[in-house]
Amino acid sequence: MSRKAKKDPRRRARESALQILYHSEVGQRPVDEAARTFFSQQWPDAVAPPVALRRFASELAIETAAKLDAIDLLIAETTERWRPERMATIDRLILRMAICELMRRSDDAPPPVVINEAIELARTFSSEESVKFINGMLDAIRKKLEKSEV
Repeated sequence: MSRKAKKDPRRRARESALQILYHSEVGQRPVDEAARTFFSQQWPDAVAPPVALRRFASELAIETAAKLDAIDLLIAETTERWRPERMATIDRLILRMAICELMRRSDDAPPPVVINEAIELARTFSSEESVKFINGMLDAIRKKLEKSEV
């Protein structure tokens, strides 16, 4: 059995959401259009992904894009002299997507799960240095979000 076949469906959906966001950013296209293109033309498997996976990935990508102002403000407030647009594209997108999930405060994905998933995305799509950076950023942002709940 291949490694992809063993992958958790939610992890696979997060990978898809990241790829949708990347297609949107690099191609300068609306996120919903990038999602349609991704699932209709660029899905790597011969078999179409399950509807639930497509829905979760599309919703996460669209919600991330919709909350960009608030997300980028959190990133800018957390980094010192490092604006989101100066980050590597893939790292910025991983951070944005994970922050969007952290902002949801969902029981489906508690903060440790969201952070771990972002770290795994960074391991897959970026560098080990990015893994450390993303982990530190998300932990600091998680703490800020938890303080704002009180």
